[in-house]
Amino acid sequence: MSRLTALRSRFVDAPDSLGAKARARRWQWLARIFPDVGDMTVIDLGGTASAWLRSPIRPARVHIVNLSTPPTDLPPWLSVENGDACDLRSATHGRYDLVFSNAVIEHVGGHVRREKFAEAVYDLAERHWVQTPYRYFPVEPHYVFPGLQFLPMAVRAATVRRWPLVHTRPTDRASAVRSVAEIELLSKTEMRHYFPDSEIHYEWMAGLVKALIAIRR
Repeated sequence: MSRLTALRSRFVDAPDSLGAKARARRWQWLARIFPDVGDMTVIDLGGTASAWLRSPIRPARVHIVNLSTPPTDLPPWLSVENGDACDLRSATHGRYDLVFSNAVIEHVGGHVRREKFAEAVYDLAERHWVQTPYRYFPVEPHYVFPGLQFLPMAVRAATVRRWPLVHTRPTDRASAVRSVAEIELLSKTEMRHYFPDSEIHYEWMAGLVKALIAIRR
């Protein structure tokens, strides 16, 4: 493992990384906010089966909607559907006890799509937990690059082609542009707009807001 790969692992990927510790705290926080989560039916918009299989929380049932190909050999309490979280038919899904989404709304593609995502959240359950990285935290979390989100598109694309801490480095300019264009970090004002009937909570790191969470209990 190179020093730079080891550095990314230390920040993001390793089981004892800063990112892993933040995720563990987030699970604990979710359990405090929803102490009956173990008895709930949960729909996860944009999540992964692996995240729930590693989670210390075990709801009664979790249904995941994701654009990826669904995995096989899942336990009975966990199911995955290939689908678009911004274009769900709530009548076909029914109602759940809780909508959960972690770091997805910034990827759905533009303001109109984010509004549709938020509408789905409200349609599917009375309660929800929707987390997203905060735009004005000084380090862009996907690329672990300081201030990347504030640079012009061309500079961002050129940067991620060379930056050694990128998880999967784009192979050409077109894929680099597509990679950075698919991420639109949100501000507090935007989160309040999309979730007007929710509480907006903050995740902190080093005295700074790192992420925003829309919570409806």
